[in-house]
Amino acid sequence: MSSRDQFTSKIGFILAAAGSAIGLGAIWKFPYMAGTNGGSVFIILFVICTVLIGLPILIAEFMIGRRGQKDPITSFKEQAPNKPWFMIGWIGLVACGLILSFYSVVGGWILSYILRAVSFSLTGQGVNFSTLFTDIISNPWEVLIAQAAFMLLTLFIVQAGIKNGIETASKWMMPILFLFFILLFIRSITLDGAMEGVKFMFIPDWSYLNGDTLMLALGQAFFSLSIGVAAMITYASYLSRKEKIVTSAVNVASMNIAISLLAGLVIFPAVFALGFSPTEGPGLVFIMIPAVFEQLPFGGFLLLVFFILLLFATVTSAIALLEVVVSIGIREKSAQRKKASWLLASIIFVIGIPSALSFGILSDITIFERSIFDFVDYVTSAILMPIGAFLTSIFAGYYYSKKISREEMLASPVVYNCWLFIVRYVAPLSIAAIFINKVFFS
Repeated sequence: MSSRDQFTSKIGFILAAAGSAIGLGAIWKFPYMAGTNGGSVFIILFVICTVLIGLPILIAEFMIGRRGQKDPITSFKEQAPNKPWFMIGWIGLVACGLILSFYSVVGGWILSYILRAVSFSLTGQGVNFSTLFTDIISNPWEVLIAQAAFMLLTLFIVQAGIKNGIETASKWMMPILFLFFILLFIRSITLDGAMEGVKFMFIPDWSYLNGDTLMLALGQAFFSLSIGVAAMITYASYLSRKEKIVTSAVNVASMNIAISLLAGLVIFPAVFALGFSPTEGPGLVFIMIPAVFEQLPFGGFLLLVFFILLLFATVTSAIALLEVVVSIGIREKSAQRKKASWLLASIIFVIGIPSALSFGILSDITIFERSIFDFVDYVTSAILMPIGAFLTSIFAGYYYSKKISREEMLASPVVYNCWLFIVRYVAPLSIAAIFINKVFFS
């Protein structure tokens, strides 16, 4: 009998899986992508792509993970013996390690902002937020210490295991995340002129409806659901066979959409009400948001709350990334979890040092005209994630017999046939289009 750790409840699994999906993708990337791509049209396409394409692949990953009940590499080896499908697990391992290596850098930036927000030095007269952001990310000692602190926070949770670490942290963090986002939304929506931001999000400007916006929305749907990096396969491997994976996947996708929209409803009404532009881009959170909150009553406190929420979301994603690496490192030897967690987290930290320094002392070093940070981001999001998602879709759609996939899904014939059609045809073609677009045309 396996003594493999498991989630103790369905809600614990859903919150942990949702936490993996809801991270910088939902709170940092989604608002600036929507802001620079027409707002409402991008949002509509994002929701459609999440529901019609992202969700079926998420179900496939849950299916593979729960059926295998092992780490991704071992799971594929046992489910497809003497076949190369286990390479999906290796792709996930490399992708998660690389993503976490630069994700922890951004997590460190958030910690730097939180420390400044605690002392209320982020708000006040004379603060140039663009200069402040540049000063933070170019300071070698600050970024490395902050990166190390973020990795230690992530490590502390993962080394405690599924029940006492990941599930417990998610049960606290995710409800708090929702609660405070709702409170920030209420504050933002009550500003004079805030409805312009709401209109920007929900009244379509169809001039933005084109192939590029569709590709970006589809890519955002995949990125925000953590598809293609074996994170959801790993989490589902700790799930009881009695749980219904379709219901869990729907809940995770719904929470991801809800948080993304809430993030937009916190940011865009305030941006429009205070006369700023929504097209700031990646600097929206670190440059524009402090400038917005500076002009609000109790702005210093609200800004502190916002960055704490961003930290929560980033940590829940980071623990999923580290858990993939640790689960493969320990296989079924749970007694080695703490030792392996420390070792692997340290290795990932070292790998991330060049990314952390790529805006400072290593800023002159570029790879294919990209900074080290941007290159690692590009390799994972444009190459490894699409390949992993593509192969996962093919495995679930073609390698599994219909008998197996029906038994795992426990869904109605209509739902099952729609899922099978998407993972066999729609998803692979969509992922291939994203891959070709990003690699050859971006």
